[in-house]
Amino acid sequence: MGIIPTFQTRRLILTPLALTDAPAIQRLFPHWEVVRYLDRRVPWPYPADGALTYVRDHALPAVAAGREWHWMIRLAEEPTQRIGNISLYDQPGNNRGFWLAQQWQGKGYMREACAVINGYWFETLERPVMRVPKAVGNLASRKISEREGMRMIGTQQGDFVCGALLKEIWEMTLEEWSRAKAASRTPSCT
Repeated sequence: MGIIPTFQTRRLILTPLALTDAPAIQRLFPHWEVVRYLDRRVPWPYPADGALTYVRDHALPAVAAGREWHWMIRLAEEPTQRIGNISLYDQPGNNRGFWLAQQWQGKGYMREACAVINGYWFETLERPVMRVPKAVGNLASRKISEREGMRMIGTQQGDFVCGALLKEIWEMTLEEWSRAKAASRTPSCT
């Protein structure tokens, strides 16, 4: 796909993942409230070299192969401050994932990041559908999917850092995303 772009929103800068991000990830990521609903492939307890190993040996090679796209989420008013990560995956049934450090949760940052990354998925990568799995108990992630117009299309068993839980599969098609995007630009008459 070529070079992954940098995006800027009103409050955020999304920069392509780099090896230099590993120390910040190591500091922000390994906290129970951040990782508990992530796939059990995430080692727990998180090893001291977990971020470096993940970025160097998994994420960056997958980006180079055109199978994954990863961005660090930074604050626009403080661009050196990384606060989380958002990723796209060319995997059946699993197309987007994210995490946000606990101190920045609940402020709408992830919804803002998702809006930009969804556009990249549908417009640049030209994918017809986005599917996002999530643990049933992950209410904050569920709210993001609901607000962006996704539909839950099914459940199945999942294995997460916190253990075996029911997993919901959420979906949005290109057509649904296009309608939601157009509706958000239409001024309301009040």
